[in-house]
Amino acid sequence: MNTLLNVESLRTYFDTPEGIVRAVDGIDFRIGRGETLALVGESGCGKSISALSLLQLVPQPAGRIVSGHVWLGELDVLGLAEREMRRVRGRRMAMIFQEPQTSLNPVLTIGEQIREALPEGGGLAHGDARARVVELITAVGISDPQRCYGEYPHQLSGGMKQRVMIAIALAAKPDLLIADEPTTALDVTIQAQVLDLLRELQRSTGMALLMITHDLGMVAGMADRVAVMYAGQIVEQASRSAFFAGPRHPYSVKLLRSLPSRLKRGGALEVIQGAVPKLTQAFLGCRFADRCDHAWEHCLAHAPRWVEQDGWGVRCHLFDPQVQTPAPAAAPLAQAADSRVETPRPAATALLEVTDLKVHFPILKGVFRHVVGQVRAVDGVSLAIPRGRTLALVGESGCGKTTVGKGILQLVRPTAGSVTFDGQELTTMGKVELRRLRREFQVIFQDPYGSLNPRMLVGDIVEEGMRAQDIGSGREERQTRAAALLHHVGLTPESRLRYPHEFSGGQRQRISIARALAVEPRLIICDEPTSALDVSVQAQILNLLKGLQDEMGLSYLFITHNLSVVEYLAHDVAVMYLGRIVETGTMAEVMESPKHPYTQALLSAVPTIDTDEKRPVIRLQGDIPSPARPPAGCHFHPRCPQAMPRCREAYPDITELSATHKLRCYLYG
Repeated sequence: MNTLLNVESLRTYFDTPEGIVRAVDGIDFRIGRGETLALVGESGCGKSISALSLLQLVPQPAGRIVSGHVWLGELDVLGLAEREMRRVRGRRMAMIFQEPQTSLNPVLTIGEQIREALPEGGGLAHGDARARVVELITAVGISDPQRCYGEYPHQLSGGMKQRVMIAIALAAKPDLLIADEPTTALDVTIQAQVLDLLRELQRSTGMALLMITHDLGMVAGMADRVAVMYAGQIVEQASRSAFFAGPRHPYSVKLLRSLPSRLKRGGALEVIQGAVPKLTQAFLGCRFADRCDHAWEHCLAHAPRWVEQDGWGVRCHLFDPQVQTPAPAAAPLAQAADSRVETPRPAATALLEVTDLKVHFPILKGVFRHVVGQVRAVDGVSLAIPRGRTLALVGESGCGKTTVGKGILQLVRPTAGSVTFDGQELTTMGKVELRRLRREFQVIFQDPYGSLNPRMLVGDIVEEGMRAQDIGSGREERQTRAAALLHHVGLTPESRLRYPHEFSGGQRQRISIARALAVEPRLIICDEPTSALDVSVQAQILNLLKGLQDEMGLSYLFITHNLSVVEYLAHDVAVMYLGRIVETGTMAEVMESPKHPYTQALLSAVPTIDTDEKRPVIRLQGDIPSPARPPAGCHFHPRCPQAMPRCREAYPDITELSATHKLRCYLYG
């Protein structure tokens, strides 16, 4: 291997009031030119701090690189002064950060920010620099680069902002690109485009890639080698094919087993009990011992050493030939599919019926704010959710999924259409009537931190809905109920005396679920509730939601772009494109036998950990058109690989393939 990056015994510590946090505690790895190394593990294991250490960007003054070496070719990176590092960052090593909203300057246009990153430092002539910036914007899949050049970050969607970050990182054609969760905010179709772009750059320039992610499907499709990090240390490192064929470390095994899939429907997902330990403590034994199914006395008293054989390294006593193990020297990955068969439910009456729902936003212009157009965010959506069932609403960002949820809840008043909840029409209700009925339907938002008041105790957050709906005979009863709800979602009753910032992302999402349950709803709209969570925490939340549904008969509208979650949790699926439903049916009908070309493209782009599955990916060109200017005819025809002349003339009517499977496409009508 022609080594580009060599990291040896890297240690990065933070000084905190609780003690020294050993965030990175002696890691070693190498990356060759043109190679992709995936660094995986739960939040809090030290992955992002490892990446920041490579660039000498550890937050000061608390953080410090204690020891180790980082060699970039012949360059000793950690020995460089700050002035010298500025010539390395961007040009030799570049980074795509996880949260684009906080990484982009809100007062500079997109074009100005990308131009700053050009290796010429803006020394190109204006026309040449603009052409290069437009070329980069086009390369990351933004369909209108000229307009994007002059826009500000707040005018772009989350997915588009992430692509701008990728363009900035690629501007100087770095030798090494560090990608920290580069596709978290992207749909599977755009994710496929971005990954194709990175692969092409690697082929053409020999760029190496360090990819930090919790998407193991993406790792299986992109990585050459995989390194698993836990509690500040790398615990396993192997080639991609060997790792997915059978990981060795018990932590790696549990990560893969926690992934949702169609085969696990009807049963609970395996979860990793407990949490990543605090890194302020001095570890005597194995750091994973208290969560490991194979741990014995020796693991608690002795730290495992790194054992490497045939290019496969693992930090575990089970694989150390010098340790006498009482357990089998392998942690089997194979797990039999759940033997329970999902029994069909009898036909249930619809709890929620949505008919021809439209939500249009006026476009205002001029001093007198004249209406010059309409943004057709939701443009005639019809769906139904029976009692005790889950309808998954899927589609790319910008297609109107979240606006559908807000329209159903009357958080945004519909322009037209009907929303009937348990026989009651919501669109004609006044504020007082709606307020009384709101206890029947609740919402769990995508970002649990942004949706929880940071100045309120968790107990008060959970009790707030009860106070608003006059539930309970007094404060004491509400406090008792809040404590019981927190326990029900897997938190200690004492959690009610703490603030949201004191919890992990998964725990904050549990608080959001407890708050939603406090008013005893019958319908919960879940808007990407697991998109920002590790796979282990995601499994816990999915098990919780599924258990609550079975126990309480809840109905869910589950808005997501994670199709593996859909396969595991949903009973029915509706596929949305540019404000309209293009295909709907049972999970099996839509996911196993998709008919609409858009649905087929979505499913083909879903990454899978099955490295033997050779599934052709249907590439969609460009972005979703603007809902302010939807194409004539079928809205999907400009991107459809099977478009016909009639597709440009009129929007197709509904074609019923079965009593439950329906779509709008001229291929079947």
